[in-house]
Parts: sequence; C-alpha cells; structure tokens
Amino acid sequence: MISYFFKRVLGSIPTLFLLCVFLFFLLRLAPGGPFDGERAFPPEVMAQIQKNYGLDQPLLKQFWVWFQHLLMGDLGESFQYLGRSVSEILGDAMGPSFQLGIVSIFISLLIGIPLGVLSAWKQGTWMDSSAMFFAVAGISLPSYLIASLLVLIFSIQLGWLPAALWEGPESFVLPVITLSLRPIAIIARLVRSSVLDVLASDFIRTAHAKGLPTWKILFKHALKNSLIPVITVLGPIAASLVTGSFLVEMIFQIPGLGKHFVTAVLNRDYPLVMGIALFYGVFLVFANLFSDLLCALADPRIRLEKGAESS
Repeated sequence: MISYFFKRVLGSIPTLFLLCVFLFFLLRLAPGGPFDGERAFPPEVMAQIQKNYGLDQPLLKQFWVWFQHLLMGDLGESFQYLGRSVSEILGDAMGPSFQLGIVSIFISLLIGIPLGVLSAWKQGTWMDSSAMFFAVAGISLPSYLIASLLVLIFSIQLGWLPAALWEGPESFVLPVITLSLRPIAIIARLVRSSVLDVLASDFIRTAHAKGLPTWKILFKHALKNSLIPVITVLGPIAASLVTGSFLVEMIFQIPGLGKHFVTAVLNRDYPLVMGIALFYGVFLVFANLFSDLLCALADPRIRLEKGAESS
C-alpha cells in the first residue's frame, strides 16, 4: 500500500508539470495584460513596469524563471495585491474555502446516502419518484440559479439569513445548501443504483429468509456492500467542494480560493492564477488518491489487486 501511494504521487508529477506549462503560456498568450486599464500608461512607464516584473523577457525565459522559483517553494508576489506573496494569499483564502467545503461534504453524505437507500427500498413508489426528481433537479439546475433563488427567498423576502459576506455561522447556510445540492443528488443516485444491485444478491435473500429486520438488511448488509461507487466519486467531489466553487464564492462574496481565482483571471494576475491552479491540481491528485485508498480498505480484493500492480 505504501509503495502504491508513492507510485501514484510520482506519477502525478508529469500531469502537474503539464498543467503548469499549459496554463502559463495560455495566460501569457491571452489578450490583455496585468497592467492594462482604462487609463493607459505612457510607453516609457509601461516599459519600465514590464521590465520590473520580468514581462519584457521571452516567454520561455519567463517560464524558466518562474519554474525555478517554484522548485524553491516561492510562488512569487501578486500583481493585484501589491506587497503580498501568493503563498500568503493562499493561506488566508484556504480557511473559508475549507470550512465551506468540509461542511458541504458532511451534509452531502448525511443526506445523500439515506436518500439513496430510501429510494432503493421504496423502488417504484412515490418516495422513490420524489427522491429521484430531487436528484435530477439537483444535477440539472446550475449553481447560480439555486443561489439566486435562495437569496431571493431566505434573504430578501423572509429576511432570515444574510445574502452575502462571511461574518458568522449564519453565513454558512445559503452557500452550503447551494454547494451541497449537486453532490447530494449524485450520491443519492449512485447509492440507489448500487443498493438495488446488492438487494438482488443471494446473500440478501438469505438474510430475508432468516427473518432479519429490514433496517438491518438495508444499512448493515446492503449499504455496506454498496459504498464502493460512492467512495470512488468522493475524491473529485471533495476536491471540488473543499477548494470552493468559483460562482458560489463570487455570488456570496466569500473570501476564498474561488473568488480570488476569478478576480485574478480577470485582472491577469499571473502569479496568483498559477499558484491557485497549482494548488487545485495538487489537491485533486491527493483527493483522488485518498479515495482510491479508501476503496482498497473497503474492499480487500481492490487492495490485493493494487498490491500486485505496485509490486
């Protein structure tokens, strides 16, 4: 298992390197620059600014200088937030994004798994139809529409919750609901499909024949053997939630990674865009790896197969 872990980590290095190369040159080749604005600088002032930030050098040299600093753990300084390093900005922005993401993951599992089990248990009934209608709606409706409806109802009309900002526990509610609906729907559909397959197994019929209670059959036997698909998608879902949704953080004005990334792209803040994108890439790699390790722990056959591959 340890050798498999290190093999996966080393195997992700080329992927992260290609991500850096692609994003670096894509940003530089896009129209506009970090110092383009409504009020144009005189040519000699612009030339001096470009020289100070090394933007007058050939692209390959710019990339090599940036990559050398990256290998030393230096992500550079932000163009937008003068005097602040990218590492410092990332450290400040991780807190809100991680808090929002962790709460959203917990809510998604807490609601999605029982909803999927209930839907499979009551297959073909109104409860099954209602649960799957909710799941389809959760997958289909875009985040910005859900967020707008929640703000309209609970903030503007009822006045129960704040419409934006990050000022207390009540600020969690609307962003968490917005972020959680899609993962809840995905998890519920996966659990329903997997539980239905398990319920058709011979050992479930044997459990029924022994007179075991329905709840015990569902949650101890059927659900236990149905979680592998959920664990498989848990890595990407966790990465998308913990790192924060761009639109959700912008709509609710949450000072997290997503909001900083959007503003950095709009302002052509090259170092900040590269730093956040690299952080997303690393987090996604480890989230997927953690998901694979959980699958190996849940199913010994997977562990043996991976052990054979790593050896």
